[in-house]
Amino acid sequence: MTPSQPGEIEVTDQLERRIRKPVDLLRCTLSCIEIVALVLAGIAASATTTGVETDIVGASRRLPHALLDVAPKVALVGLFILPVALGLQLLLRRQLRRVAEAVATGVLAAAVASVADDLLRNAAASRLYDAIIMSRPGASHVAALDPYLVGLVAYLTMISLVGRQSWRNALWVAVGVYSVVHVAALNTTVLSLLIALAAGRAIGLAVRYGAGSASQRPGARDIAAALAAAGVRVTAIRRVRQPRTGVAGSRRYTATTGEATTGEATTGEATTGEGSLDVVVYDRDQQAAGAIYRVYRSVRLLGQVSRNAPLSVDHEVERRALLSYAAEDAGAPTPRLRALVRVGPEASVLAYTHHAGTTLANRNPGCSDAELSHIWDAVSRLHAHRVTHRALTADRILLTGDGQAILLDPGDGDVGATDLQIRLDVSQLLAELALYVGPERTVDLALAKASADELVAVVPLLQPVVLARSTRRALRRRRDVLPALRKLLSAAVPDGAVVPVRLERIRLRTLLTMVASVVAAYLLAGELERASLASVLRSADWRWSIVGLALSATTYAGAALSLSGFVAARLSFLRTLFVQVAGSFVTLVTPAAVGGAALNVRYLQRKKVPPPVAAASVGVAQVVAFVLHICLLVVFAAIAGTTAKTSIRPPRWAYFVLAGLVVVVLAVFALPAGRRLLRARVSPTLGQVLPRLLEVAQQPRKLAEGLGGTLMLTASYILCLAACVAAFGRSVPIASIAVVYLTGSAIGSVVPTPGGLGGVEAALTAGLTAAGLPGAVAVSSVLLFRLLTFWFPVPVGWVALSYLERKHDL
Repeated sequence: MTPSQPGEIEVTDQLERRIRKPVDLLRCTLSCIEIVALVLAGIAASATTTGVETDIVGASRRLPHALLDVAPKVALVGLFILPVALGLQLLLRRQLRRVAEAVATGVLAAAVASVADDLLRNAAASRLYDAIIMSRPGASHVAALDPYLVGLVAYLTMISLVGRQSWRNALWVAVGVYSVVHVAALNTTVLSLLIALAAGRAIGLAVRYGAGSASQRPGARDIAAALAAAGVRVTAIRRVRQPRTGVAGSRRYTATTGEATTGEATTGEATTGEGSLDVVVYDRDQQAAGAIYRVYRSVRLLGQVSRNAPLSVDHEVERRALLSYAAEDAGAPTPRLRALVRVGPEASVLAYTHHAGTTLANRNPGCSDAELSHIWDAVSRLHAHRVTHRALTADRILLTGDGQAILLDPGDGDVGATDLQIRLDVSQLLAELALYVGPERTVDLALAKASADELVAVVPLLQPVVLARSTRRALRRRRDVLPALRKLLSAAVPDGAVVPVRLERIRLRTLLTMVASVVAAYLLAGELERASLASVLRSADWRWSIVGLALSATTYAGAALSLSGFVAARLSFLRTLFVQVAGSFVTLVTPAAVGGAALNVRYLQRKKVPPPVAAASVGVAQVVAFVLHICLLVVFAAIAGTTAKTSIRPPRWAYFVLAGLVVVVLAVFALPAGRRLLRARVSPTLGQVLPRLLEVAQQPRKLAEGLGGTLMLTASYILCLAACVAAFGRSVPIASIAVVYLTGSAIGSVVPTPGGLGGVEAALTAGLTAAGLPGAVAVSSVLLFRLLTFWFPVPVGWVALSYLERKHDL
């Protein structure tokens, strides 16, 4: 705080000494992506990279042997002298902390590279190691990464060579010579050098972002001087707290100009903020703020929806100035832009006329009908001139003392907006108003101000994906607002046809399907590495394999009957069957009991079953399946114990798993917090499941269908496992097979892995071995069982999922 003196400026500012630059985080992320891309390229194109390396090695062999021995040492010395000289220059300028941080970062990066090199030499990473060093017979490469080069790049990145053109050129020439010499001398590879450069840069940027950089931002006094040079004399300037939903990459100040005249809004009404300015400062070091999120929105949404913002500070400031002038020309009540100035090379400043009032977000109680009308009229003036705001959140709608509405920060909008962009602006306004004044009052306002055709066109745009981030967060807490708003608008214009509008380039379901496909290929490749598929199929009796495949198909019919039996509505058996088959693909990326349940709930909702009833029906099906599972396990265990000559003993690790589960259960019941958590999770489920279960119990036909489908599902899996064992010429009592399957599937449900992979296989193999099968036969039987029940249905499930999405059943 600087005290006020005659003729001086009163300054209240809080400048950060060190700042974190979002551009550093963005560049670090890009460097990490480069490392991953280089590694994948090395693995995928090992033959090509090896050929390139062979050519380089062949050319190097024509060089004198003495030169190959001396050149690496000379290059190392040359690359050592330049960084030392740069550090000495900074020390002479008394930048000791900067040099110390750079040296520490370089040492850290070199240590990380050494550790990574040691890890890559392990057998588990042999394929990756061979790809990086381009391994081939007679190669002399040893180190996958050059610790010195990684540390040097991190050191230079931490220092930052911006503005030091001569130093940057000299150092890059030295790095290039060092790289060429070491490749020629067979000490490293081209791919290794590229990864080392990217790794050093990534580590340096990560440390620089985490520790922060010395701030070069202009202070409040410099900003006031720049405004004075533009004809706006400032007598006092004060830093204000950045609002949570404020413009990314900006600082805000309130300035007093000392002018005797009152400011005027663009509509001509006098304001109450005489002689005051709202100053927004855009710092160049913040130009990448929110860039990753904007890129994500640009990729996911169509261009007119994503509100692409420029990364350059100059373009951002120019765009906001253009929108301010466009809003002023439209006669919309927005703050008038008084000045746009540059403050040195690091910042740009926008100064707006200040308006006194309270934002809608801070208004308590809510606004009146007249104020709502003023808000709508203000937005309509923008739209009449094809200008949009695109950030109509409650903190940007200012209500003045005389009941007028002013739209703040119209810098995210569009000039020459399309009809879609205008409707998106209206949908944002409707959703925001519904949060603060309720859907009913919002719809009444819309009906009074807009035509039926306009409202019908807005209804399909009321989707969370197109709304502002703060609005989406509020709607997650109040999930009833948006559906109620859609319902009221649709009911108000019953004759209007609501046409669906596609706003996304890539739907999340499509992205998840792509991820699931990659995961499926990876898991299948890993599973086939453990056992030879060809040898298993050759040794298996194909007749029993066909029987097993038929029984595997029967499981989906049982699952469809089980779901239909616990739903009061009539479901198409074929569509329900497709949903169960599609679940086999969804379980690739979800635990076995989670993905299928979510898919069933979604399917029932699409069939006009209310969400609570859909969740309760799926919950009833799962509870009944669990109870029958336990009952069958007890029954078959008793039968197997009385008929088997040798008892089936679980492996030793099963006792430890069981003991761990018992300890966890006892801990949950022993701790008050655990009991509260259990009660909070179980009570809502029981509250939904029990009434639905009682309702189903009063319908014998439905109950029989549900129970029959559940029993059919379990019996088909048991018989399928028995067929897989018989395919290898072995015979195990069906009761023992049932115990093995029921135990293994229970473990698979407990272990949260996609499709129960790992836990199910280990449990089934151990159970069959305990039942008397040789280890090799047990492994082959389990592999065949997994192929028939898990892997073969995957492509069919993918087709079924795509079909159901096209038919809008999911």
